[in-house]
Amino acid sequence: MTAVARLLEQRSVGHVRLRVERDGVAVMREAGSAKCRVPRGSSEAILINTSGGLAGGDLSQVEAEAGEGAMLALTTQAAERVYRTLGPAAEVLVNLRAERNARLFWMPQETIFFDNAALDRKLNVELEEGATFLAVEPMVFGRREMGEKVARISVKDRWEVRRSSKLIHAEAFHMAPAMAESLASLADNSAAATVVFIADEAERLLDAIRHVLGPQDGASAWNGKLVARLLAKDGFALRKVLIPVLSLCVGRWGLPKCWTF
Repeated sequence: MTAVARLLEQRSVGHVRLRVERDGVAVMREAGSAKCRVPRGSSEAILINTSGGLAGGDLSQVEAEAGEGAMLALTTQAAERVYRTLGPAAEVLVNLRAERNARLFWMPQETIFFDNAALDRKLNVELEEGATFLAVEPMVFGRREMGEKVARISVKDRWEVRRSSKLIHAEAFHMAPAMAESLASLADNSAAATVVFIADEAERLLDAIRHVLGPQDGASAWNGKLVARLLAKDGFALRKVLIPVLSLCVGRWGLPKCWTF
């Protein structure tokens, strides 16, 4: 047996399947290291990785649906950590669906990368007519306050969002093998986030969101979609800007309580 094969035998695997309808949770299944908790009477679902982080060869899968007219905000109990790999990448697969007039928010807390971490993440979203969707993925490359430095890394992050099977948003982020510190990438920053908001009110929020962004950030809106990119020195500075941006997007629904601790 090869060293990689022995490594994969020891890896964690987790899978959550969730469907929420107007009157509450209709389906919830958990397997392996992935858990999900929905507080009674809440529209929030809290994802928990009981393995304590992601290492090379780990697999985490999330499948979630918001039924017609339902509201679902998916978040994580804490920041996810991606540790040094001995070979293969950790894999995260997220498949989301929002039916007609549903509201679906994908709002995990930060993903923290350690030196020589490797992650392959895919986000696939299907929206029906009238559905509202918000996605955010904050990333922190080493905790600056802990003196951590990320020199080598492999990150692949791919998003595809479709409405009625028509592709309306796609992006692919790839960084490897070394951390890029040029003016065209992170410069001397160690934290970044992407926000995508698809809603009838998306374009009307553009001026308000630009008002809270920092000088290195940017936002655009067109055809019922708003996209914002944020850069910051560290995770704390990123949150100081990101939380007001997300608050504007979620409006009266409010941020998940995990985000306010």
